[in-house]
Amino acid sequence: MDVYQHINNARMVTLLEEARIPLLFAPDAPTRDLLEGLLLAKLEVEYRGQLRHQDSPLQVTVWTSAVRAADFVVHHEVRPAGALLDTAPAVVAHVRLAAFDVAEQRVRRLSGEQRDYLKSFSR
Repeated sequence: MDVYQHINNARMVTLLEEARIPLLFAPDAPTRDLLEGLLLAKLEVEYRGQLRHQDSPLQVTVWTSAVRAADFVVHHEVRPAGALLDTAPAVVAHVRLAAFDVAEQRVRRLSGEQRDYLKSFSR
């Protein structure tokens, strides 16, 4: 928490990252090899309400969109513990991630299997 008694904005970005790890890096996911190279290309976070320590554990809803040849968008909605899904989220975020070849230092294409997997989490 910060001095205003709500969850610090920098910590929120870390929480968003932690929320998408199970989606992207599950042991049997075809995206697991993206651990070797995944570049955060864009991050947008909109704080619509306050979240405090007593609102924990937070609920983060995650889904994908705009799955393209080399990149995709992961959406996040953050709500306090016990909130219904039709409750307005306190935080809404969108992250564009790109597959990246570290050795070659360039963006690389996602495989067809990876694109299909990511699309399976779209709304």
